[in-house]
Amino acid sequence: MAIRLPRILQAKQILRQSSKDVSKGYVAVYVGESEKKRFVIPISYLNQPTFRELLSQAEEEFGFDHPMGGLTIPCREDKFIDVTSCLS
Repeated sequence: MAIRLPRILQAKQILRQSSKDVSKGYVAVYVGESEKKRFVIPISYLNQPTFRELLSQAEEEFGFDHPMGGLTIPCREDKFIDVTSCLS
């Protein structure tokens, strides 16, 4: 497996927006198995097959009740970054 360091770093910069406001065209998601971390991602990711698989897994585990007020994805942070770095 090749390491795509520049793409991963770019994806981390896009994903780790610390602002509480979410710009138009983006959505906040909470990622993690135990401790949840907030990421802001482009809405266009929601139509990608690999990202939709993560959403299906989230629906199975959490349903539609999201106690944190946003979309919750129950996967490891590094897996999430891997998936989203391929979408950038």
